[in-house]
Amino acid sequence: MDLNCFDDVLVLLEERNMTRAAARRNITQPAFSRRIRSFEDWLGTPILERHANRIEISAALLANEEELRAMVANLREMRTRFTNFAPGRSSITIAAQHALTVSTLPDMTLRARAAFPNLDFRPRAGNLHDCVTRFLRGDASMLLCYEARSIPPLEFGTGVVRGHWGTDYLVPVVGGALRYTVKDTGWIPDDTPAIPYPEGSYFGDVLSRENRQFGTPGSSLGPVCVTAFSSGTKELVLHGIGVGWVPFSMVHREIASGELISLAYRYGREPLNIALFTDKTSAASLDLLSFWTR
Repeated sequence: MDLNCFDDVLVLLEERNMTRAAARRNITQPAFSRRIRSFEDWLGTPILERHANRIEISAALLANEEELRAMVANLREMRTRFTNFAPGRSSITIAAQHALTVSTLPDMTLRARAAFPNLDFRPRAGNLHDCVTRFLRGDASMLLCYEARSIPPLEFGTGVVRGHWGTDYLVPVVGGALRYTVKDTGWIPDDTPAIPYPEGSYFGDVLSRENRQFGTPGSSLGPVCVTAFSSGTKELVLHGIGVGWVPFSMVHREIASGELISLAYRYGREPLNIALFTDKTSAASLDLLSFWTR
């Protein structure tokens, strides 16, 4: 099965424009249009509403975008399992927030490999809503996420078990030339360029509810780049682009080396519990949860 046609549709959903979508797929716009028509022929129904002067994505396609993305991801994962099949091995799919796949999951995986040598780990990164959806839909055996004191905790039924991995902190940091603007008290000018999180993102909501300076566009006098990805925030901060809030586990080495300066003494820090969830019916996931939380 050639999944390129599905990739075409997913790119079109992202770009909402035939010309830009064709450019991303590195083909001409007429060739891209023919591929979309071929997909429509296979599907048996149009996915575009073609008018005299414009083309619009059908409501049916928009309504099923999440399911389409999940299906393509599952097909690719299944193909990988077939290709790399080895008797006696099993896999665990873990839906994890983006930051946790960078800051925490590598250490968790490293610790578990010795105890579970025949277990493969398949992380699926996303925002909290997407991760919860994957977990509830059964596309992931486990859910790895943050729990902040200002955000109501997730509530699942009695068939889901919760475990606690540890605690992290959101801390404000500066790097590059901005390190030299930090006073002995840890203060920096209020108009310092900032890399805030957007309103509606998980970290954005946490920092907004606690009124943390530089955390969101509304609490920053000089936002230069608004991003929901803490790994991107870290790189921008390292280059001196602005002050940003990131998980301490993601930057502790850079703080120790002096590449970054923590401003937590002056501007505070936000505690984050790291929680694990799994379904009671998954024996392998329960064993892994027990190992990670003992």
